[in-house]
Amino acid sequence: MDNCIFCKIAKGEIPAKTVYEDAHVMAFHDIAPKADTHILVIPKTHITNLMTVGERDWPVLTHLMNKVNHIAAAQGLEGFRLISNNGTKGSQEVMHMHWHVLGGDQLPGF
Repeated sequence: MDNCIFCKIAKGEIPAKTVYEDAHVMAFHDIAPKADTHILVIPKTHITNLMTVGERDWPVLTHLMNKVNHIAAAQGLEGFRLISNNGTKGSQEVMHMHWHVLGGDQLPGF
């Protein structure tokens, strides 16, 4: 998607403090962290949100979920909160499916 900030980060057009990357997944520090550790994990292909996932997307999302523990462990997290918002603007700020990995002593409430 041309105007998607996460697509631009995945393509290397916008810099990010990357902590993990492979052919299908990218993880990087959130620019406005809500916890001691706040990592965003995205599929490199554009998927708007869970409600738009197609059959061809599931292998990528399965791969992404398999990498979350690896990413959290590499950040030194023994436990963490995993959040994904889905829906319209207001419930999902960037319209590219992503997960927030939050860790540390003070985790935000709901």
